[in-house]
Amino acid sequence: MNINGQSVQLQYTPAESDLGMFGGNSNWREPIWMPVNYLLIESLLKFHAYYGDDFRVECPVSLGEFLSLREVALMFLSRLSQLFMPNTEGVDSQQEAPNQGRRPIHSLNLEYKTDANFKDLVLFYEYFDGDTGRGVGASHQTGWTGLIAELLFN
Repeated sequence: MNINGQSVQLQYTPAESDLGMFGGNSNWREPIWMPVNYLLIESLLKFHAYYGDDFRVECPVSLGEFLSLREVALMFLSRLSQLFMPNTEGVDSQQEAPNQGRRPIHSLNLEYKTDANFKDLVLFYEYFDGDTGRGVGASHQTGWTGLIAELLFN
């Protein structure tokens, strides 16, 4: 876009910044940041408790499917929980798919898939790459990223 003769642009860069602005790799850059997702899911569940099953919204937008707020919350929770679950792609086939058994949060670390000492280790990262689900930032955010346990067990 041109503004007053100067060309400017807004660019999405997943996970880690490629610019030094704002301190380079700044916290909370991604759409997958557990505190916000937790608040969204909890709020949808509370609104559902008030409005009930009769109040429905189009979700995903433009596909003509209408869900209750509880169903929307559970859809978000399912997607969020998949970050921590081993990928089951290719489980029914004879050959193992390259990503089968990998958790999206550990997508770049093969050790977490193949090493018996690490394969069941689930780290709670600070935030997550919006394109791949890869954990980014501090890997021991058991405070806010541990909120996933609260969501899964309620």
